[in-house]
Amino acid sequence: QVQLVESGGGLVRPGGSLRLSCAASGSISSINTMGWYRQAPGKERVLVATITSGGNTKYADFVKGRFIISRDNAKNTVYLQMNSLNSEDTAVYYCNADVRIRYTFNFIERWGQGTLVTVSS
Repeated sequence: QVQLVESGGGLVRPGGSLRLSCAASGSISSINTMGWYRQAPGKERVLVATITSGGNTKYADFVKGRFIISRDNAKNTVYLQMNSLNSEDTAVYYCNADVRIRYTFNFIERWGQGTLVTVSS
């Protein structure tokens, strides 16, 4: 009913940049908070950044000053600009959204399938 599709992952050298995108589609009335999480090999999934529909942002300490989250509410899309990447940023990045289903009062949580970011020389 509602899908999140990420794009923009890939291989990048240390110090480089990547921009991730995540588009929500389906029977959507509105979207509250959208965010990015990541899961490194052998580790738990952790919060990277979130952004509310009003544009309020929150970042994990390990990305502050390097990553920027933004969104286009008209396109139901959230972005993650990642700068100054290092090997510790290597992970699968997942998009997350709190979506209100059309014609209902229900909010549901949806996850994307994940996109792999590899930082290596």
